Amino acid sequence: MKYIFITGGVCSSLGKGVCAASIACLLEHAGFRVTLQKLDPYLNIDPGTMSPFQHGEVYVTDDGAETDLDLGTYERFTQHASFSRINSVSTGQIYDAVIRRERAGGYLGKTVQIIPHITDEIKARIKAAGKGHDILLVEIGGTVGDIESVPFLEAIRQFAFDVGRENAVFIHLTLVPWLSAAGEAKTKPTQHSVKELMQIGIVPDILMCRTLHDLSVEMREKLALFCNVDRDGVFAARNIDTTIYEIPQIYREQGLLSKVLSKLHLEHKDADLSEWNSRVRRWLEPEHLVTIVIAGKYTELQDAYKSIYEALMHAGAHHSAKIRILRVDTELLDGKTPSESVIILDGLEGAHGDFFGQVSGILIPGGFGSRGVEGMVMMARLAREKAIPCFGICLGMQVMAIDCARHILGLASANSSEFDPGTPHPVISLLEEQKKVMDMGGTMRLGSYDAVIVSGTKMAEAYGNIAVVSERHRHRYEFTSHYRPQFEAAGVLFSAINPDNDLVEGIELNGHPWYLGVQSHPEFKSRLSAPSPLFAAFVEAAITTRL
Repeated sequence: MKYIFITGGVCSSLGKGVCAASIACLLEHAGFRVTLQKLDPYLNIDPGTMSPFQHGEVYVTDDGAETDLDLGTYERFTQHASFSRINSVSTGQIYDAVIRRERAGGYLGKTVQIIPHITDEIKARIKAAGKGHDILLVEIGGTVGDIESVPFLEAIRQFAFDVGRENAVFIHLTLVPWLSAAGEAKTKPTQHSVKELMQIGIVPDILMCRTLHDLSVEMREKLALFCNVDRDGVFAARNIDTTIYEIPQIYREQGLLSKVLSKLHLEHKDADLSEWNSRVRRWLEPEHLVTIVIAGKYTELQDAYKSIYEALMHAGAHHSAKIRILRVDTELLDGKTPSESVIILDGLEGAHGDFFGQVSGILIPGGFGSRGVEGMVMMARLAREKAIPCFGICLGMQVMAIDCARHILGLASANSSEFDPGTPHPVISLLEEQKKVMDMGGTMRLGSYDAVIVSGTKMAEAYGNIAVVSERHRHRYEFTSHYRPQFEAAGVLFSAINPDNDLVEGIELNGHPWYLGVQSHPEFKSRLSAPSPLFAAFVEAAITTRL
């Protein structure tokens, strides 16, 4: 086994996840079996109960683990890697495991300490994540110098000596800021960051320098000298104005793959990125331009719907279409009439008036809580009435069902019992067994679940007429089954059903160009190399609408 440890310095949000994923992409395309792991310093067991405004999107794996959004980046940049809860580790998980073991007498009366007990637990999880692969890339969250990250840094310092330095590489991603007043980049922050790292006992093998411009030869030599790194071990991680999927090719051209393989004492292989780059070119040189509205409650934060934006990009590349995204905060539409909402939408920044005249499709994403939900129902209704392709995901499917119940079935007070516990028509509700579980995570459907697809539906067409598909879920409330006959009589199709408990997994509307909602999160399985079938079908419908 070979190990690559990626740390960050100077400040957060430099892109360690994209850096790790891009290196994994190169290694995989060079023929190595790779996997990745994220070590996060927060005390939460996982990000499942964190606000999207604080932590961004919660990514879900096949086995139902709620993880950091970086795991989504890892999966999107790889073709064969599939992740589980072992690939996402938090300080909370580590301390929880150690304390539980101590309470059970697992340490035989010893004093439990950070070293060796906490660090040993971290090292054990690193080793477990790498089994069955050639190379494991481990990203350490946070910034060097943060007190929260120290146990993880100490653990990887020990780990490198445990496995031998010829089997471990340390990559440090840092910031080389550009000072406009001086007209030059400055290396001092990087020098101080590396100094912090070396005080812990870690000497980086490779420096990845986040910078606005390329690094001059003189600057590379200066960084190498003051940071104790080989001259050919200093690389520029330049800002990308187009798409992050260009980064693997940029790294390849700089010789990063060759340097990593050399440090790991592995045979030098080149990465065949021909198909990867072809898909990127189809995104950069599109034949179509479509405008997709994201109508949700977390639109202020880019990372809250990270996987959705990426899945749209994958589908766009597949169809050689550039996706222009307009974000609508549905809380602004709560309590408004359709005519009032159109006035608000027409005034949306970037819309330039005649909002629905330029919209190619509307996507209503997931979420929790009542805030902004009535605005979502409004957007579903407007998409239905104006014959605009509409794609509902998780809560998005539920609000589409509420729209149909109110405005097609005539059940004016229909709602979800999540938002109105007293509604006489709870078309969305908790299952009886879920009501008995008090734990916030206990009532969730998390991870992959099967769905039987009804033939002759748009969903069946999207999936290539496959009878059974599996998608990931993260939700608590379900469509209330006894309303199904009324919906079907009104022209609503239930195009996918879970075979184990007869739960609704998808709805469609007869006579509409593309009005489709799913209870799952198909965006979680979408990759550049394999776009989500539903996203691809939605974008195709949006293109057709505009032609």
